[in-house]
Amino acid sequence: MVSRPAPGTRADYTAFSVITTRWLDNDTYGHMNNAMHYQLFDTAVNGHLIEQGVLDLKTSPTVFLVVETGCVYHGELAFPDVIHAGIRVARLGGSSVHYEIGLFRNDDDTAAAEGRFVHVNVDRVTRRPLPIADEARAVLEALMKAA
Repeated sequence: MVSRPAPGTRADYTAFSVITTRWLDNDTYGHMNNAMHYQLFDTAVNGHLIEQGVLDLKTSPTVFLVVETGCVYHGELAFPDVIHAGIRVARLGGSSVHYEIGLFRNDDDTAAAEGRFVHVNVDRVTRRPLPIADEARAVLEALMKAA
């Protein structure tokens, strides 16, 4: 039998985004379909980068592409839940960033799902990796989890 890690708590994350679920997020089993969790991760991370002014979807010379992702499910999410997506950075490289995201249902203190997500900073046109700009690096460093 494989041992599962205990779900994280809100205190484990450094920034939060609030995301409202939609009716279409539910599947025939009456809960959020597992694929929707990955969309929430993407929305939370990119939303944070946009809010912090380091990503403009139309004009930024570099963009972040997802190269790896995964999720551990601890509980169910469903419409009409309000999701609080906690974000933290686990590792920051020269051109890559490893995020960890916790999805919290309504006012719950423990995560219903926890994901990992790796972005690589690339040139918008060539899609070749480039170093993360200093301004973006400062925003990402602020998300670093405590050692």
